[in-house]
Amino acid sequence: MGSSPQLGSTVQDFTLPGGALTGETFERRDYTLSAARGRAVVLAFYPGDNTAVCTKQLCSYSSGMETFGELDAEVWGISPQGVDSHESFARAHGLRMPLLADTGREIARAYGVAAPGIGVRRAVFLIGPDGVLRWKHVAVLGATFQSLDTLTEHLSGIKNA
Repeated sequence: MGSSPQLGSTVQDFTLPGGALTGETFERRDYTLSAARGRAVVLAFYPGDNTAVCTKQLCSYSSGMETFGELDAEVWGISPQGVDSHESFARAHGLRMPLLADTGREIARAYGVAAPGIGVRRAVFLIGPDGVLRWKHVAVLGATFQSLDTLTEHLSGIKNA
């Protein structure tokens, strides 16, 4: 496992393919972190589409999209599955945030969350509007996830800083 970006440091830019469910349409495009500058970004790394804990986690975050929007934040889910898998996952559960495909796990390695056996550790990184890492949590076991309340609390701190 590589080293994770340090709090207070500018994070490395990246571009990944992905898509987001808007109404009945799954809109596919490339997502570039630097293009989101000016807004906070929640990077939610998760091990896999349609797994029990990942489904619960992303459904929780999807249900809070209005709250994230009020905090001027975007939420991006990132896992090793491809965009076709992400589309199926989003449609099955009504997930409304972009799901990005890190099929080679390059970004997971850059963020220090690639793990042998499971592929990717469950982790959340809060990137400030200036591209600086403001908060992170990397799970040891991955059986639980950071709650919507925890994320909004930390995002409120970023917005009010």
